[in-house]
Amino acid sequence: MNRRTTPPTHNEPPRVGSTLAALRTARALSLDELSRQAGVSKSMLSQIERNQANPTVAVVWRLANALGVPMHELLGGAKPDAPAIATVAAHATPALRSPDGRCELRILGPIELAGQFEWYELSVQPGGALESQPHEPGSREHLSVLSGSLEVQAGAESTRLKAGETARYAVDLPHAIRNPGKSAASALLVVLHA
Repeated sequence: MNRRTTPPTHNEPPRVGSTLAALRTARALSLDELSRQAGVSKSMLSQIERNQANPTVAVVWRLANALGVPMHELLGGAKPDAPAIATVAAHATPALRSPDGRCELRILGPIELAGQFEWYELSVQPGGALESQPHEPGSREHLSVLSGSLEVQAGAESTRLKAGETARYAVDLPHAIRNPGKSAASALLVVLHA
């Protein structure tokens, strides 16, 4: 018996909001910066990221060019076959610096998980502080100190960690990681967004 399969029908256009937000966050771009680079209004970008608007092909093309990705990555369409093992060279691992220049976050997680599940290699020089505004309600961080010592603050509570220790804490309130010591510290930081 021969069965004919019909391709699935799509009742709504692809939603690019979460992909756009993840790509923008991974590149440490504000809505203003991406708006200028892509020539798309800030309000339109905000609506797209919240899935309140679907962009035209021309807007997707401008955003893809500004972010340096192929259009299909924003649209969530078929992607080329990935190799069984994908390697990222050390020099190609993106990194962010804190405003004080004493903290570096190397982005270890894949871009498509940004805004959901992220992990970083964190280096903090003596006196350095990585201070953050509240994330989404229910979000948590997990900080495992590899060398040196770090102080973690979540709201009014704080604790000091030494090498080998891990702290798990809520980040839906102001929070910070500081190095009050006299030597550099390194850690792995995992962020679970709610």
